[in-house]
Amino acid sequence: MCIGAPGENAPPYTTLYIYYLEGRLTSCDALPDPGFIGNWEEDGFSFLFFSEPSDDTVDRVTAATPGLILLDRYCMTYDEWLGETPEPFRAGRLFIVPPWDRTETPDGMQRILLDPGVVFGTGTHPTTRDCLEILQTLLRNERIDTALDLGTGTGLLALGAARMGCERVLALDFNFLAARTAARNVALNRLEHRILTLQGRAEEFIGMAGDLLIANIHYDVMKHLICSEGFLRKKWFILSGLLRTQAREVADTLSHYPVEIIETREREGVWHTFWGKTFP
Repeated sequence: MCIGAPGENAPPYTTLYIYYLEGRLTSCDALPDPGFIGNWEEDGFSFLFFSEPSDDTVDRVTAATPGLILLDRYCMTYDEWLGETPEPFRAGRLFIVPPWDRTETPDGMQRILLDPGVVFGTGTHPTTRDCLEILQTLLRNERIDTALDLGTGTGLLALGAARMGCERVLALDFNFLAARTAARNVALNRLEHRILTLQGRAEEFIGMAGDLLIANIHYDVMKHLICSEGFLRKKWFILSGLLRTQAREVADTLSHYPVEIIETREREGVWHTFWGKTFP
């Protein structure tokens, strides 16, 4: 898995050329194309992203790689792919801004640079905003030394936790491209001394020690996380990304545990977030 990244002062991509393939690349070394952005792999399929047409490069790679088949190709604007235009926005005391934007940080606010690359997650999704707001409330009132952000995506929640005072954060994502994107954002914000970014399965890291669990993640993963011993060893938790039926099932599971739900949030009648604490 690999990713090509613009520098801190680079403008956003304007047009994306996306190649949808069945199979996985064994190495991105075969993609020396200067327009190569990254490779998103999922369930045995690959999406290759370029900033310029790269038919010859992709044809050459598929011909040389057994089992790699080009299924389709797309051309769309960067904003169309993300579903929105990345712009500065406020979330409590945090000011999240694309690295190519020169908007001044308002007085009294903490600046976070966020380049989503081609990974979904500019920070404006209702569940992300709820998590950021809860994080700030929690960190204003409690000492949180260590946190796990499982399913970190672009790394925004891990960055928010570190900016608000958490000393050590593990930012984890199963998808390589997401993990690389998060690592780039950690570097953009010069927070490598506080945030460790890894690629891996959330279920394999839930047992790690930590004061706070942040999981804005697919329900298919979350239902396993909350049933693990590692979950109850976290003092605090923020669980998000849940649809109505999923939220009911999570609430039912938590009702059998020594936990207190401090706040439940619902956005747009669809998205649900739980903030709570566990008891020894």
